[in-house]
Amino acid sequence: MGDRSPATAPESVPERLIRATVGLLAEQGPSAIKARTVASATGLSTMVVYSHFGGIPELVRAVVDHGFAELGDAFGQVPATDDPIADLFTLALTCRRIARENPHLYDLMFGLSTRATYRPLESDVRLSGHSPAFRTAHARVTDACARLVNSGRVGKQEPEIVAAQLWSFVHGYITLELGEHFIEFDNAVMQVLLPMGVNFAVGLGDTRALAQASHERAVRLYDSARPVDSSAAGRE
Repeated sequence: MGDRSPATAPESVPERLIRATVGLLAEQGPSAIKARTVASATGLSTMVVYSHFGGIPELVRAVVDHGFAELGDAFGQVPATDDPIADLFTLALTCRRIARENPHLYDLMFGLSTRATYRPLESDVRLSGHSPAFRTAHARVTDACARLVNSGRVGKQEPEIVAAQLWSFVHGYITLELGEHFIEFDNAVMQVLLPMGVNFAVGLGDTRALAQASHERAVRLYDSARPVDSSAAGRE
């Protein structure tokens, strides 16, 4: 009997449970994440949830790791170009898309309101920011920041610090947008996120004209790469 390829191998039971939980979050929100509802969504028994994860808090942690793994995969699909500022803004737009596709999962990943609805693990010290899945995703952002620093467009500084600053303002914007704080804007990405990105790049040492051009280039490339995406940046 030949080995199954990874592309055709069936999902394991833990993977089925994780995907079912992700789906329940998207469709019904955090109140649906109970052992019986997750088990029902997979056609398995409630005991299976406990035998594989120990309980809902442990399953939630696995779901967080799954979310960061998917975010890292999405970042990995963003090509590195000769415009590092545009690349960083494309990563920002990609992160925003992931958050909008499943806001409850995003809340869970970043320790926002959803997390408070779950009993924390006794050993849980907000490990989502230190898990291998998170580190892999964040390393892609840091690498892009290193390319920017090495390009000479901005002043010399630690890429890790630049990445932390970028991470902070992008997720601050996403959190507020998901909370409908920008509904008075016709196009919050172009009126709020893009100018904030330009200001950030200028603060790092880029010229305003180059930073503006790079951000606008990123929006064009992002939209052209996702012609059927209803959440494309330039059309909101």
